[in-house]
Amino acid sequence: QVQLVESGVGLVQPGGSLRLFCAVSGSIFRVYTMVWYRQAPGKQRELVADITSDGSTNYADSVKGRFTISRDNAKNTVYLQMNSLEPEDTAVYYCNADIKPTMSFRSYNYWGQGTQVTVSS
Repeated sequence: QVQLVESGVGLVQPGGSLRLFCAVSGSIFRVYTMVWYRQAPGKQRELVADITSDGSTNYADSVKGRFTISRDNAKNTVYLQMNSLEPEDTAVYYCNADIKPTMSFRSYNYWGQGTQVTVSS
């Protein structure tokens, strides 16, 4: 069974940094685009950043220049380095990926369980 397991729960002060990890486990043939979303209290879930299998990246305007998404294809892991954090970055962060499991004819979209990031003094 394919799962996305996130780590990096944190409480950080404004201006601080935090790194999130999301590892894909299970019997996998290929991992395609990997995405970080976030959802703040009372708000809709929004895309933070995404990265294709060949390393092309895309960022929300609100995080450009502060966040960096990267991936290690050998480890089926995606990272989100968050710098210069602001209170407005407080949210539950979710990992998402399109994955083709072994012995499957197609890919499926998977979500992680979410990890809380709180930026507060």
